[in-house]
Amino acid sequence: MSIIINLDVMMAKRKKGLTELAGEIDITLANLSILKNNKAKAVRLSTLDAICKALNCQPGDILEYVEDLGDEGPLEDNQQE
Repeated sequence: MSIIINLDVMMAKRKKGLTELAGEIDITLANLSILKNNKAKAVRLSTLDAICKALNCQPGDILEYVEDLGDEGPLEDNQQE
């Protein structure tokens, strides 16, 4: 996936633990852990909003786009293998 979730970095900068943050934003520890470990396939904007409020940061501090070079997609008709 090309979107990286840097929640662990922001949590470390703000010196907040997983349990503390989960309690502040009213999300389960399991779901927050999925976000923190970059295993999430999606994130609700309301969750992102709550995280940003609790960590006093911007969405861009947590979300990062990295070009995925491993997924070239199907070959074009004029290209050969």
